[in-house]
Amino acid sequence: MRNRSLRVVLALLLVAVTGLAFAPAAAAHPYCGLTWGSLDKAAGDMSDGTLTNVRAGRHACYDRLVLDVDAPLTGWSVRYVDQVLQDGSGFVVPVRGGARLHVVARVGVLPTDSWFLPDGSLVNTSAYTTFRDVQWAGSFEGVSAVGLGVRARLPFRAFVLAGPGGGSRLVVDVAHRWCEPGHTC
Repeated sequence: MRNRSLRVVLALLLVAVTGLAFAPAAAAHPYCGLTWGSLDKAAGDMSDGTLTNVRAGRHACYDRLVLDVDAPLTGWSVRYVDQVLQDGSGFVVPVRGGARLHVVARVGVLPTDSWFLPDGSLVNTSAYTTFRDVQWAGSFEGVSAVGLGVRARLPFRAFVLAGPGGGSRLVVDVAHRWCEPGHTC
């Protein structure tokens, strides 16, 4: 009985040592050091002010969407959704991409006619790594929304920056990927 127990213990020990020797490195390697997630982000309630512009920019590790407001923005939310819906009507806003972010600033809006490109979008995303589409989702009862199409559900962050002047900017950064190429996260 003692020999059998000893063999079982040795076999288990051999399996454990072999598993450790051939196990891949489990260290996480976030992309560009970014540790963002993909869960909803929000702050505050209604804000004073008016949405005055929607613009975007490209960075080495992420694409950035900016909503300009002419006063301090205290109420906003950003979240992944299956479909972007217009507030009030509930109509689906077609937004290209593998995943969609619903970006909401709890402020009214200036007339937006000059914002639109000939194809109806707000930003030409053809040269972006992550962004696929930026669509106006409407303004209703002091809540203005944009649908942001991205290539996949990727990590993002959202925050408000003060300025310029007495205004503010809602910033949404979406990472180009989850982790460094060749690693698992």
